[in-house]
Amino acid sequence: MPARNEEVCLGACLHSLLAQTGVDFEIIVVDDGSTDRTREIAASLAGVRVIDAGPLPEGCSGKCNAAQAGANVARGEWLLFTDADTVHLPGSLERSLREARQHGVALLSYSPAQEVHGLLENAVMPVIYAELAATYRAKQVCDPASPVAAANGQYLLITRAAYEAIGGHAAVSHTLLEDVALARAVKGSGRKLRFRFGGDAVRTRMYRTWRDLRDGWTKNLALLFPRTLRLAALRGIEFLLAAGGIGAAIAGLASGNYVLLGAGLAVAAPT
Repeated sequence: MPARNEEVCLGACLHSLLAQTGVDFEIIVVDDGSTDRTREIAASLAGVRVIDAGPLPEGCSGKCNAAQAGANVARGEWLLFTDADTVHLPGSLERSLREARQHGVALLSYSPAQEVHGLLENAVMPVIYAELAATYRAKQVCDPASPVAAANGQYLLITRAAYEAIGGHAAVSHTLLEDVALARAVKGSGRKLRFRFGGDAVRTRMYRTWRDLRDGWTKNLALLFPRTLRLAALRGIEFLLAAGGIGAAIAGLASGNYVLLGAGLAVAAPT
């Protein structure tokens, strides 16, 4: 688990991991230069090993450097890379290993259930994840015959053999979209992927302030979607049409103008 200044959420994540049963595991927190209580919290829990990320190589992202440092000292046959803002449901680790083995995959990744609060998060997050689901279709990702590959770095379970064969995080350290890059490398090596919504295994609250949400998605959307401005414009037009249609429908209902009501509903429904 790469962690940098995660004192707000780290404790809940680690407690949920320590409570996992049915499988032997170790927990390694890689402190990536934290200036808050991240290291103190992790070190206070029995069963958690804390290491330093080490020097950052030129051109390498901090998260990739920390993830690779953890993998270098891990001893397991499988490696689970997860983020400090996740909470893992009871028994999910054992179930995910069973699922990966049953499907014969080298990489299993879940898109966590999103915990959202407030009007802005509830307005923005569902739209973004609907676009992601449409762009990176799980059926295509899981199809060995399809070139489409994707993964979510908040829950990335991979065999050590596959991880080392593709060069690990060190091989994708040049990109901030390391989870998708790893998935592409795994699939490109001829190994199988499995990617799905994993609300039955893990949940997350990614952003706690509007500033964090804005900055986080501004960075990620530019990498995830090749025509970000065009996409934003289209979704903005759809929103205006839907709002206008709903307004017209309400006005038509209030005035008894059923032509206006029908027209408003006709505009709002498709969007």
